[in-house]
Amino acid sequence: MKSVLERIRELVKEEEDPDSVLHEVTRILRDSCDHFDWVGIYLLERGSLVLNVYSGEGAGTHPVIDVGEGICGLAAKVGRTIVVPDVRGDSRFLSCFPSTRSEMVVPIIGARRVLGELDIDSDTVDAFSEADKALLEQVANGLSVVLDRKS
Repeated sequence: MKSVLERIRELVKEEEDPDSVLHEVTRILRDSCDHFDWVGIYLLERGSLVLNVYSGEGAGTHPVIDVGEGICGLAAKVGRTIVVPDVRGDSRFLSCFPSTRSEMVVPIIGARRVLGELDIDSDTVDAFSEADKALLEQVANGLSVVLDRKS
């Protein structure tokens, strides 16, 4: 059986339609891990992050987030992964779902700038491991190729 990363790399390489790739990546990630309760991809558009695709219980309450606002906006501003083990103790957190307890946001960085980001919510406190972070950062690197094709 192929690993999650192998499946996503094949998809990025073989699928011509960027929107299909983004949608399928969110589904693969959510289905692959019990503690990935919501997976979304935001794209940067005129200074705001706009929810493009997601897999999970609805779009949430923040489909548009300004760069610098919340955990998502901060990750886009600083261009690095941010992991929040318990969102209830972080004043920067913008709640999209009452059940969310931890969040990881991974920027998708193109040649010169942040293009978007992966946003993963979990209903479990301290859900994300270093292996999760490494996987999602590799996925984000692959998605930068897809987003470059899209633009």
